[in-house]
Amino acid sequence: MNKHIAATMPCSIVLVHGAFVDASGWKAVHAQLSAQGYEVLVVQNPTISLAGDVAATGRVIGMARHPVILVGHSYGGAVITEAGMHPQVSALVYIAAFVPDAGESVASLTAHPEPGAPAAPILPPQDGFLVIDPAGFAQAFAADVDADETRFMAAAQAPWGLEAVTGVVNRPAWKSKPSHYLVAASDRMIPPAAQRRMAARAGARVLEVDCSHAAMLARPDEVAALIAAAAVASTHADIAVH
Repeated sequence: MNKHIAATMPCSIVLVHGAFVDASGWKAVHAQLSAQGYEVLVVQNPTISLAGDVAATGRVIGMARHPVILVGHSYGGAVITEAGMHPQVSALVYIAAFVPDAGESVASLTAHPEPGAPAAPILPPQDGFLVIDPAGFAQAFAADVDADETRFMAAAQAPWGLEAVTGVVNRPAWKSKPSHYLVAASDRMIPPAAQRRMAARAGARVLEVDCSHAAMLARPDEVAALIAAAAVASTHADIAVH
C-alpha cells in the first residue's frame, strides 16, 4: 500500500516589471510576499532590448537561493517567457502580460487590434523609443490608482525601446513549465480578450480581477495571493513511499 507524504520546499520569487515603468511598482507586492517569508528579488530592466532584459533577469534569477517563481507584468511577460528557460525557474506568473510563442514578439502580438477595444495612447516612436501620451496615461494604464501617483508615473515614464517591442522569443518557457495568469478585466493597454487567449494558449491557471493594467498597484493583495498560490503549487509535491 502506498503512503503519500506532502513536502513543501522553500522557493524564491523574482518580479519583472513591464514597459514605461520601473521596478518600484512592485513595492506593495514585495512587502506582502516578504512578510510571508519568501525571498523576493526585483529586476530593474532597462527596457531597451528584449535580449538585454532577458539577460538582466537571468542575472537576478542566478542570485536566488531557491527554485524561482518568475513573475512578469505586461511586457515583462515576454521577458519571463524567454528568461524562464533558466534551469532555476520552476513556474511562471503572468500579470496582465504578453505571452509570446516561439517566433513572436510584442509587436507581432499587437499587430492586429482587438475589435472594439480602445487603442492604447502610445505616441509615435522618437529616436527608437515609445512613450504613452501623458494626457492619456492615467486612464489607459492605471485608472483605479491614486491620481497623484499616476500623474507622477506619467511624468516619470521610462521610454520603451523598439528593440524590446520587436524582440522575438526563441524558447517559450510556458511550453515546459507551469504557468499562472492574472487577467485584468478593465485593462485599457492589453485588451482582456487578448489576455484570455494568451493565457489559454499557455495552459495557464487563470485568475480574473476587475482592475486596470497596473494590477500590482491597484490590487496588490490579489496579485500577491496569486504569486503565493503559484509558489505553493510549485513547491508542494506528493512523495510516494512504497
